[in-house]
Parts: sequence; C-alpha cells; structure tokens
Amino acid sequence: MSLDDVRIAKRAARAAAAVLVDLRAGTLVGRALGDAGDAAAQEAILGVLTAACPDDVVFSEEAADDRRRLSADRVWIVDPLDGTREYGEPERHDWGVHVALWCGGELTAAAVALPGLDELLVTDPAPVPPARSPGPLRLAVSRTRPPAVADAVAAAVGAELVPLGSAGYKTLAVVRGEADAYVHAGGMYQWDSAAPVAVARAAGLTTSRLDGSPLVYNEPDPWLPDLVVCRPELADPILAALRSSS
Repeated sequence: MSLDDVRIAKRAARAAAAVLVDLRAGTLVGRALGDAGDAAAQEAILGVLTAACPDDVVFSEEAADDRRRLSADRVWIVDPLDGTREYGEPERHDWGVHVALWCGGELTAAAVALPGLDELLVTDPAPVPPARSPGPLRLAVSRTRPPAVADAVAAAVGAELVPLGSAGYKTLAVVRGEADAYVHAGGMYQWDSAAPVAVARAAGLTTSRLDGSPLVYNEPDPWLPDLVVCRPELADPILAALRSSS
C-alpha cells in the first residue's frame, strides 16, 4: 500500500464531501439535490485524480464505463455520492463518498468520507473497531429493501436487525461499532462497496460473498450480487447460517 495513494484518496473524498455539504446547505431538496450532488461530487473527485495521477483509469457510478480499466494496472473505483436518497433527507447522515484504488488485482488504498458525521475513514491508518456492545448481535440491513436472508441469519445467531441507509454506510457501521455484521443479498455495484470494504479489511473485519468466497473488484461486469461484512469472530456462525438458509 502506498501512503501517497491513500493521501490522494483522502483529498478526493474530502473535495467531494465539501461540495456535497455546501449543496446540502442550499435551496435544493430531494431528487434535485441528489442529482446536483452526484454531478458536483464526480467533478470534484475527477479534479483531484486527474491532477494527481492522470494516467490512471477512473471507474465511477457517474461516468460511462471506461473499458480500458480491464487491462489497466491502476483503477480508481469511485462512488461520488453513495446514498443519494439519504443525502436528500436533511435529518439523515447515513450517506458518503467512496474513493478506492484497485491495483494488481487488489484494493490497495481507500478513503470513505461520511460528511454527515464530519468523519473520514481510510485504509492507513486503519480505524480500530470498538469492542462489541453488550446485548444481542446487531445486523445492519437496508432500510428500504432488507433481504429475506437477513431474517434467517438473525434468527440463527440471535441478532436484531438495524435498518440503515447507503450500502457503504452499512459496511462502515460495522467498522464504527454501530453494528456487528452486514449481510446483503439484493445485489449492488462494485463502486457501492469497494472503498468501504477496503477500509473494513484494513480494520481487521471479515469480508466475503455470501458463500464465503472472496469479493473481487474491477471485474468486467460491474454488478456484485452479495456480500458479508462482519467482526471476525462472527464469520463462522454467519456463514454457517447462510449455508443453511440457501
């Protein structure tokens, strides 16, 4: 991992976070705010990445898929505004900015800004997840589309469901200690999870597909069907519950 790459990711995430906070304080609301935020955050991130590493390829939700990424050595996987719905709701903070670098087949550097909390989490120095809170396990799920498999896992491990917003925020909820695991089966795109998963891995958490196989990024198909993020001591019981429910 290059600390220079982490610094670039931080600058890009911070630049996008700044424009998103400014826009949110203005007169736009709802869908109009989300659309403006997507465009402005994309421009801010591209400005940083183009200046710092003009030869790298950028793979972003807010741009056409540049297929040069499939033969490139360095690809930035970016979600300028993860959680557009939550961003458009003034009282919510569960949205963010994702900037990850894929290099040589792996996620090697990442930054995730959580502007609603004024936080920035990076791969180096990695965050240290707090000790697990007493009480039932907490399983992060979508606030709008919780997968049925989450109910089966929750029943098997004695967990309560914690509905949250964006995909990235649910991953970071495990890093930050708001949840103990995140199970998703409804599909997402690679940019929805690349940066948060990189941060979670750096923090020592377990990340995988529902069947326990590795999460792979910069694949030709941008779709990523499912994932699990959890505290390492929960990996075996959660994956066992998933196998039993399939």
